[in-house]
Parts: sequence; C-alpha cells; structure tokens
Amino acid sequence: MQRQAPVAPGELDALVVTVGRTRDREAFVALYRHFAPRVKAYLLRLGADDTTAEEATQETMLSVWRSADSFDPTQAGAGTWVFTIARNRRIDLIRRERRPEAEEGAAELIPDPAMPADQRIAVEERDRRVRVALEVLPREQAALIEMAYYQDLTQTAIAEKTRSEEHTSELQS
Repeated sequence: MQRQAPVAPGELDALVVTVGRTRDREAFVALYRHFAPRVKAYLLRLGADDTTAEEATQETMLSVWRSADSFDPTQAGAGTWVFTIARNRRIDLIRRERRPEAEEGAAELIPDPAMPADQRIAVEERDRRVRVALEVLPREQAALIEMAYYQDLTQTAIAEKTRSEEHTSELQS
C-alpha cells in the first residue's frame, strides 16, 4: 500500500466538509488515515482494551462518514469534532457494558407489559371475592389455601409445614 503524505491541520476541516457535501471517498480515506490511529490511541489511554478501542474507532469513523454534513467548521475544528464523537462512542460502550441486554431465554428479566385498566379492575374484584371466601372457611382450611396459592408452596412443603406445626402444638399441650 502506498504511504500517503500527512494531512495538514488546516486541510482537515475542508476534508470533513467535502465528505459531508459530496461523500468524497478519497477525502474520507485521508480523514480515516489521519484520525483512526489517533482515536484508537486516545481510547486506549482512556482505559479501553484493544478490541474495544478498535470497535469504538470503527464506529467513530463510521459516524464521521454519516454525520459529516452536520460538521460546522465555525463551531469547532475537525479534530475536536472527531474526538467528541469518539468520546461519545466510548461512553455508549461503557453504558452497554454496565447494562447488558437481556439474554435470550431470560424472559424473567423483561418486565411484563402494563395490564389494561379493565383487566386490572377485574383482577382486583376477583381478589376481593377470594379474600371474602377465605374469611368464611375454617382457619385451618384457609391456611392451607394461603400456603398453596399465596406462598406458592408445593404440596410436599405444605405437608411438612403442617406436620411440624401439629407436632409443635402437641408438644405445647
């Protein structure tokens, strides 16, 4: 590969403007050759590992290509603009690492959608009727139902618990 002459700092702004206006590939190649190694070194200095720095550099340069038409040389120089994009990519990667996407099969981590109001009212009414019905049952029967349906105990766990409670009450008698 032929080695290109370094880009003069004053030319960088013009290259970004050219990429933004005409999608000039040669201008982008010049920007890429100038900025990609510098962006990667910057990200490595900030603590990114080599793979992450490379990924963020590629994403940064892709953003430069896509967003070059929004570059305004009166607001900032090309270097400041590119390194701001790199910094933002790094922040995005850090956020992604801290809040990983739910893995497939981890449905319990995904919140249930909000229940429509009419369904919520029907559920509340059913729960009220169940509470009233439990109040008229003998206490021992109501306790069994509460363990099964409200405490989600298995039949085996309920049997063990009631046996242990019976044994305790026999000892106290």
